[in-house]
Amino acid sequence: MLRRRSSCCCLVLGLTLVAGVAGAASDEEELALAYGDEAMVSIATGRQQALSRVPAVATVITARDIEAMGATELEQVLASVPGLHVSVGHFNYNAIYAFRGIFTGYNSQVLMLVNGIPINNVFLGNRGIAWGGMPLANVARIEIIRGPGSALYGADAYAGVINVITRTAEDIKGSEAGVRAGSFGTREGWIQHGSSHGSLHTAFYLQAGHSDGHRRIIEQDQQSQIDAFVGSSASLAPGPVNLQRDSLDARADIALDRWRLRAAYQSRELGSGAGLAESLDPWSRIPVERLFLDLSFQDASFAPHWDLSAVIGFFDVKEEAGDTPFMLFPPGADFRPLGGDLFPNGVIGNAGHAERHTHANVSAFYSGFERHRLRIGGGYRMEDLYETTESKNFRLTLDSMGNPVFAYLGDPPIDVSGTPDIYLTPHRREVAYVFTQDEWDLAKDWTLTAGVRFDHYSDFGDTTNPRLALVWDAAYNVVVKALYGRAFRAPSFAEQYNQNNPVTLGNPCVEPETIDTGELVLVWQPAGDMQASLSLFHYRMQDIIRFLPGANPSAGVQAQNAGEQSGRGAELEGRWDATRDLRFTGNVSLQHAIDEATGQDAGLAPRQRYFVQADWRFAPLWQFGGTVNHVADRKRQPGDSRPEIADYTTLDLTVRREKVVGNLEVRALALNVFDVDAREPSLAPGRNPNDLPLAGRSFYLQMQYEF
Repeated sequence: MLRRRSSCCCLVLGLTLVAGVAGAASDEEELALAYGDEAMVSIATGRQQALSRVPAVATVITARDIEAMGATELEQVLASVPGLHVSVGHFNYNAIYAFRGIFTGYNSQVLMLVNGIPINNVFLGNRGIAWGGMPLANVARIEIIRGPGSALYGADAYAGVINVITRTAEDIKGSEAGVRAGSFGTREGWIQHGSSHGSLHTAFYLQAGHSDGHRRIIEQDQQSQIDAFVGSSASLAPGPVNLQRDSLDARADIALDRWRLRAAYQSRELGSGAGLAESLDPWSRIPVERLFLDLSFQDASFAPHWDLSAVIGFFDVKEEAGDTPFMLFPPGADFRPLGGDLFPNGVIGNAGHAERHTHANVSAFYSGFERHRLRIGGGYRMEDLYETTESKNFRLTLDSMGNPVFAYLGDPPIDVSGTPDIYLTPHRREVAYVFTQDEWDLAKDWTLTAGVRFDHYSDFGDTTNPRLALVWDAAYNVVVKALYGRAFRAPSFAEQYNQNNPVTLGNPCVEPETIDTGELVLVWQPAGDMQASLSLFHYRMQDIIRFLPGANPSAGVQAQNAGEQSGRGAELEGRWDATRDLRFTGNVSLQHAIDEATGQDAGLAPRQRYFVQADWRFAPLWQFGGTVNHVADRKRQPGDSRPEIADYTTLDLTVRREKVVGNLEVRALALNVFDVDAREPSLAPGRNPNDLPLAGRSFYLQMQYEF
């Protein structure tokens, strides 16, 4: 069945290419048509370039694309990107963006940018313990790089880079209000406004929403396994996942001449998903607050042949326990047969942290050379985890065999904030960096992009990361690219400094993870209504940070540079405008990642994924869209003996009607139309043995009015 599906999908894309050859353009008018509407991207080099010629494997998703697929969440949009699989983790179902088979629980190998500015946290190295996504009504475009980007962006631009670009006054041009309601008690509304007065441009956005979340059932959890071993009955499984969510987003964008001021506030209160310790917790809520502020300057004619840009800013993140404590294990959890104690009110552990990032950078682009375009720049970043808090009713130790032992400290929980018993003390990191990049037209139709970035870290030292990209315009409608890049991931503070937790102890001597990636890309546009590209890649990851035991099991596990992984694969994508009103897009992603220590598949990420989207304007003011996402061939991690994760195929549909009354637009969405039991893998050793269920069939109605 899988082979037939693979063959059919490849055949559809192949026929698309053959049809394009039959209708290929043959004169200058057709050539202009072919390239006149091509997407532009800036994430790869720092300046706008045509997507087909950018020296990277990149994807651009516009606001129009988002409307066509009917997406309501950022994760739905990213699921359309070849080579990128969107999964979830057990705690609050935090999104995992797995590029090219690189799948880890905290997902710290992906750099997230908002308007070109990194928002990764230093605590875990990812977007935060409770990300909660981003609303889409205020998104103008999303740019994605598959592969390394450290030569330009530094730390964490490792497996991929995602840049979310919000809407400005030029994008909004007036006022807009919208509401959405539907399944799982979902209700949300937003309003945004953009206006211009001479050289002053202002845009504002406000969104608030609530959802009870889907309540699919976890059949067994970690407490179920403990109950079976010790003879207790504390587990709340079978029971629903806890995915309640309240969100508030506010943004302001003010531009005056060459200056732009951006400010944003995000608030999230999220349920615990499948539980912090992979035991169901229907009560906990995780409150998160984020504040962003940046001031930028850009002058395209700062001096003859010089383009200058600079940014200063900061963001502050607070992820702290709310009024309802984190329940690691439910009331009645009994660890006495394991050498511990009985917890009549459950095992409670409330941990929180707050961190502040300040940054400043300047870059200049020089175009005065005849065949070179040179970019130079540098900057400074201070990452300050300035507050940690913790209260708990237990003490955790390990027995002589390395098994955890929970001792009851009594209720209410004891506040250990500011004492040596806390899980992590405040730390600060400073980063200074310089980079240079040269785009050299070394011959007719040949462009070489060479760049290097040097970063100095105050805690672990220096790192240097180069990139090379050779782009050849082989024909007027064929581009060939050969790419190489090296990237790194800086160790998180949890990996360096965790303490008083024998399950995961930090190691201040741990070094950055590194990856070397080679890519070969063919882009072909046989006609103005058709384009296809094929990307082949190979990478090797070294010094992967893992928590491993030492010689003495009772001493616990500690972060160590102890892993290696290699991967290879192919990504085929295509677009066909069958008629003026009908567009098909699709992609096929194939990858095989190997854990070098065992020689086995690294597991978790799909080795095959297929995505197809249709966008049909079947009548004036009416639009119909559909997407099919097929996820297949997922292996378990080495050492995990559970059966392979089941494949799944989901279908989403959307219908939109413009100008129902005045400028009122109405949209109806149906997600997972066939109510497929789709699941994402739980990590080894399988404390959620039946994995993590995704949402079933759901329906939404959205109304949007422009005035």
